[in-house]
Amino acid sequence: MRAFIVRRLLLGIVVLLGVITITFILTRVIPSDPAAQWVGPRATPEQIKAARIELGLDKPLYVQFIKYLQDLLKGNLGYSLKTHQPVLKELISHIPPTLELVLLGTIGGVIIGLPLGVWSAKRKDEWFDHICRFFAVGALSFPTFSIAILLQLIFYKWLGILPMGDQLSTNIKLMYDIPKITGFLTIDSLITGNFVVFKDALIHLILPAITIATYPIGLVARMTRSALLEILNEDYIKAARSYGLPERMILWSYALKNSLGPTVTVVTLSIGYTLVNTFIVESVFSWPGLGKYVSDAIISLDYPAIMGVTIFSACAYVILNLVADIIIALDPRVRI
Repeated sequence: MRAFIVRRLLLGIVVLLGVITITFILTRVIPSDPAAQWVGPRATPEQIKAARIELGLDKPLYVQFIKYLQDLLKGNLGYSLKTHQPVLKELISHIPPTLELVLLGTIGGVIIGLPLGVWSAKRKDEWFDHICRFFAVGALSFPTFSIAILLQLIFYKWLGILPMGDQLSTNIKLMYDIPKITGFLTIDSLITGNFVVFKDALIHLILPAITIATYPIGLVARMTRSALLEILNEDYIKAARSYGLPERMILWSYALKNSLGPTVTVVTLSIGYTLVNTFIVESVFSWPGLGKYVSDAIISLDYPAIMGVTIFSACAYVILNLVADIIIALDPRVRI
């Protein structure tokens, strides 16, 4: 197991190095002048020249790349061309709102998708199974931004019961002190006992969380159904039925337990997909997370910020892939 994990870690490092190299080259060949962005729109040619030297843009590309790798090893992702703040500091402030959405959406997807998959497998080829499969395929196929806009249209425009976007209402931001402890607004408001802020934050979480949860629901439902259908035909399931055990016990205790391996694996990997997918959702709902941060960076061609988000996303994928591999390897039926 130790050698297996080491091999996966080394492979992950190679993947990260490839992502960093490609991203670095792409950000250097795009038609922009980072030095001019650094000093501002009214800078003189002398100021731009000095900025190029300060940013190291006057050196050959391979020298810049080596310097960037050295800074990465020290935890330095560079400075934003727009705000002149460390990219790492800005990432740390924008990651918690994104993780709040991703975790809530994934947990909701598992809670809803797992029973759907179980009931769909139990009632194979019945009307309920057809409805579940139709919903699961639709959840996986329908564009996330379309779901977000549709939910806004229904619950904000037509029904008027939920806010259109943002993390808090404007009057709450003006009238209450917003706690900042962990970065997770719902947790921070509970810790400080600020239930007004907690309630408002929870209401604003509903629509984006439902949007994020759509993909995991479809994925978990389909994977659970597929795994259960195979297991329900196994000999030990037939033996359990012949012993007269309740069908509910057979389904939820014996069959489901042995089908969770593939489901847990795809859920782990879907977190990485959801993490990137949430960028579009955040743009639609004006959510102050990584999505808004990277969209602003792309518009302003702030390549240090773009590279920072890209590296963070790649690291998340590598870590989640490693977790998925370890989960698979823990199954005694799998040979490493």
